[in-house]
Order: sequence, then structure tokens, then C-alpha cells
Amino acid sequence: MRRAKRALPPVAVVLVLALGVPLAGCGSESGSRGDTTSAGKEEGMDMQEAAEQSDAMLDAVLDGIDPDVQWAHGPTTTRACGVTRRRTVMTIVSAERRQTFLDRAENFWRKNDYRIKAVNKDEKFPAVYAVTKSGFGVSVSFRGKGQAFLEADSPCVKESKVAAPTSEPNGPAYKDVYPLPRPNVRSDFWSGEGE
Repeated sequence: MRRAKRALPPVAVVLVLALGVPLAGCGSESGSRGDTTSAGKEEGMDMQEAAEQSDAMLDAVLDGIDPDVQWAHGPTTTRACGVTRRRTVMTIVSAERRQTFLDRAENFWRKNDYRIKAVNKDEKFPAVYAVTKSGFGVSVSFRGKGQAFLEADSPCVKESKVAAPTSEPNGPAYKDVYPLPRPNVRSDFWSGEGE
């Protein structure tokens, strides 16, 4: 006697579909942050080119933050089909100035046609997340000891080797130092009290 096959209950089908989307991740060509615009893979971009574009985006937003802050390169990481570049801010940004810092990054991105995806207004760990039309995700976030971190995540691109960033930090490079020190550079503006 053969057993009849049981169909999945509707709840199970919904769960499979809901979980299947995130599992598709880099398999889709819609960008690492779920953006539906064309991604680098279609344009033939590889991980090295994506890393260079990420570096340019991070350089630009740091140049757009006035007054300047001192920064160092954070670790570069690769995943199945993408790359993440990081910058760590070594300038002490006081609790009173963190929102100003985030506002300047957000304003820079808006002026340059980035789409703001989310703003975290958490008092201790605020952050801003944006995405470019080509599917690069960028963020500025405050974490432990009030240190600011900038990240740029590429969309899904062709696999390749990735070289270290070539842009020079505007302070100590901390080569082969991990984790980087906590913020240790004082700024009359960024380290002071808010208005």
C-alpha cells in the first residue's frame, strides 16, 4: 500500500518563501542591501573594482564632514559575491555631537542621490544607512565608547582578489593592529558639547 504524499500546510509554505528570500542573498543580482536596481555583476564589476568604488565613496563622505575627523582603515571583508570596506574614526565625537556627525553624513548622501534606507535614533548607538543607485550600501554608526564607524558594502559582483586600500589615513595607519584603539584624538568641535 502506497502512502499518499502530504502537502505542506499553508503556514509552512509561507515560512519557506519568507526564509528563501534572505537565503538567496548574493545569488540575486539585486544588491547586498536588497536594492532592486541593477547590480555590479551585470556590469562586469569584480571585487577589486567594487572595493575601489567603496573606498571612493568612503573618502567622499569623510571629505564632506566638516570639520575634519581623523580616521584609520578598518578591516576589509569579502563574502560569496561582495566586499565590505571600513573606516574607523579616531576623533572623539562627544555624545552631544553624534547627531550632528550623522546629519552631515546623511546630508552629503542626500545631495549625491543616495537613498536613505534607515535612521537609528538610539541615544547610545545611533546610525544612518543609505544605498546608491548601483546597489552599494553605506552606513555611519556609533558603537562602543562612542566610536564612529563607516562601512561600504558592495552589491553582488564577480569574485576576484582584493588588494588593501590605497588611500592614506589622515593620522596613524595602525598597520597590522586589530582591533584598532578607541577614539583618542581631541577636536575643539567634535569632542566638545553641543549647542
